[in-house]
Amino acid sequence: MAEPQSGTVTSRRGFLRTVGVTGGAGAMFATMGALGLAPTAAWAAEKEAPFQAPRSGDFHLQGRHGKPAKVVVIGGGIAGLTSAYELGKAGYDCTVLEARDRVGGRNLTVRGGDTTVDLNGHRQTARFSEGQYMNCGPGRLAQWMNTLDYCRELGVEIEVFTNTNASALIYNEGNGMAAPVQYRTAKADVYGYVSELLAKATDSGALDADLTADDKERLLTFLKSYGSLGADHKYTGTEHRGFTVDPGAAGTPGEQLGGVPSLADVFASNVGRYFSFEFGYDQAMLMFQPVGGMDAIPEAFARAIGHGRIRTGAPVTDVRNTSDGVVVTYTHNGRRRTIEADYCIATLAPHLLARTSHNLGSAVQTALEAVKPSQASKIGLEYKSRWWETDFKIFGGITETDLDLTHIWYPSYGHLGERGLLIGYYNTGAASETYSALTPAERRARAVAQGVKIHGEKYRTELAAAFSHQWKLTPYLEGAWHSMPGGPDAPAYAPLNQAQGHVYFAGDYLSHLDAWQHGAIASARKVVTELHARVLAS
Repeated sequence: MAEPQSGTVTSRRGFLRTVGVTGGAGAMFATMGALGLAPTAAWAAEKEAPFQAPRSGDFHLQGRHGKPAKVVVIGGGIAGLTSAYELGKAGYDCTVLEARDRVGGRNLTVRGGDTTVDLNGHRQTARFSEGQYMNCGPGRLAQWMNTLDYCRELGVEIEVFTNTNASALIYNEGNGMAAPVQYRTAKADVYGYVSELLAKATDSGALDADLTADDKERLLTFLKSYGSLGADHKYTGTEHRGFTVDPGAAGTPGEQLGGVPSLADVFASNVGRYFSFEFGYDQAMLMFQPVGGMDAIPEAFARAIGHGRIRTGAPVTDVRNTSDGVVVTYTHNGRRRTIEADYCIATLAPHLLARTSHNLGSAVQTALEAVKPSQASKIGLEYKSRWWETDFKIFGGITETDLDLTHIWYPSYGHLGERGLLIGYYNTGAASETYSALTPAERRARAVAQGVKIHGEKYRTELAAAFSHQWKLTPYLEGAWHSMPGGPDAPAYAPLNQAQGHVYFAGDYLSHLDAWQHGAIASARKVVTELHARVLAS
C-alpha cells in the first residue's frame, strides 16, 4: 500500500484557491479538470420533493364532499398568479386582487402606445414601432428554471436569449481604456497571460511542493491550450483574439487582430472581472425568452385562471384575520369594497404590505420592515437600423461597462430586420438612483451620450424612440427586488415563512432566487402545498 503524500491535499487546495483568485472560476474548474480533481456530476442524496399540483380528486380521496376553500390572493404578479392557477386545479374559489391595471407585477413588457405615469408624475408613452418591445423587468430564463415548465404547460412559445456573446464589448473608462474591446479579445488576453504566469511558476519549480510531476505535466498541457501559449509557454496572441480581416477564399487567410497589450495593461483594464458571470448557475447559456415579450407568461396564467377571477385596479387597504377566515378590504372604481375568504395569500411586495393596515401582529410587521427594496432601471432605445449587426457584427448579447449604464443589451429577436431595440442601460443600486432623479428626457440624453463613447455617433443619429423605466418610481411596486441579510431562512423572516392565522405569504423574496420568476413560482408552490394540506386535514 502506497504511503500518503503528506500535505498534498492541503497544498493542492491552496494552489487551486490561488488559481481561482487570479483567473476566476473558469480557470479554477478547468485546472481541477486538468488535474483529475473535478467532481463528477451527481445529484444530492436528499432532494426537495417535486411539486405535486392540487387536484379536485384529492378531496374525494380524503373522504371530503364539501366545497374547496375560498382564497383571496393579494397581488397579480407571478407568485399570485401561480398560487391562483395551481389552487384552481383543485377547484378552489380564488379571487386575485391586483392594484395595477394589468397583471404580471414586475414582469412588464412595453410596446408602442403603452403609457405609464411614475410616482413623480412623469408620463411616458412608448413610440416603438410594431414588433418592437422592451422587457422592463425579467428578460431571460435559464433552461433549468420552473418558469419554463409553465411555458410548456401554458403554451408560451420561447426562443433563445443570447446572454453572452464573444462579439459584444467591454468598456472600462474608469480603468483607462481608450476604446472598447470585444469580449473574445479581452478573454483571450486575460486567459493567455494567466496561463503564462502559471506555466512560468510551474517551470520554475515554484509549485513543486504543491503538485506531483504528473500533476505538473497535466497542468502545462492544459495551460498551453487554455491560454494559447507558444512552445516557450509565452502568450503572444492568437486567432482567439479575433481578426481585422476575416478569413475568406483562397489567397485570403485573414488578418489576425494585432496590438497585443502588455500583461500590466490587461490587468489594469480590469476586464477579467466580467468573465465569472457566464459561470453563474442562473446565467449560464442556454437561456431563453418568450417570443414577443416576457409578459406572455402572466397573460397565459391569466387566461388559464379566468379573467373573471382577477380584479385589476384593486389596491388592498386592509387585511384582517378573523376566527374562521380573513376579510380583505380594497378599493375598486373609487369605491371601498371587502371580500371574505377562508384563506389569504399575500404576494405583494413586503415593504408595501408593511404600509398596509393589518392585524397580523408586531412580529409580522417587524419581519416585513426588515425586507428592504433594491433598485434597478432600464431604458429601451429603438433605432432606425440595426447598425450593431451591420457595423459591429453583434447579434444579441451584452456589452459590459463601468459607466453608469452598466449593461447594454442587444436584442435576441428580429435579427437581420430593418429596425431594432436595444436596452441602453440596465443598472442597479447607486446608478439606478442617479437615473431615477432625472426626467425621462434627461435619462435619454445621459444614456445616449454615454453610449456614443462605445458605439460612435450612430448611437445618437439613428435613434428613433426611447422609453425609460425606473422600478423605484413604479406605483404599487417601488422596487426591483429585495435586500434580505441572511437570506429568506434567517430568523428575522421566520414569521413570513409560515401561516399567520389564515394568511400566507409568497413571493420571490421568500426564495433563494430573489428577482427571478423561478423564485416567485417556487415560493407560491410551497404555500399552495401547505394550504392544500391544511384544508385536507381540517
